[in-house]
Amino acid sequence: EVQLVESGGGLVQPGGSLRLSCAASGFTFGNYDMSWVRQAPGKGPEWVSFISSGGGSTSYADSVKGRFTISRDNAKNTLYLQMDALKPEDTAVYYCRSYIWGVMYRGQGTQVTISS
Repeated sequence: EVQLVESGGGLVQPGGSLRLSCAASGFTFGNYDMSWVRQAPGKGPEWVSFISSGGGSTSYADSVKGRFTISRDNAKNTLYLQMDALKPEDTAVYYCRSYIWGVMYRGQGTQVTISS
């Protein structure tokens, strides 16, 4: 069974940092590209960042470029998102996502709240 479990969210002040993790199981993690997406209250899902299966290729939404860093540890079956210089508009539930065997899988999400 494919499982994606996010963690690391919380409440931080503007300008602060958080590191999100996504623990993967039930599939060969190192064979699949991964993404982070987020959904703010009352809004649709927003793609945040992508990383290729081997980690050699990454991309970011313009809204987070230069502030967020995606990475992965294939030996630990874990995806990360380092978030720095956080802004109130980064407040959202963050999900890791992948397409495995043609099916989209997403975790339960972790809440990130940026507020003073």
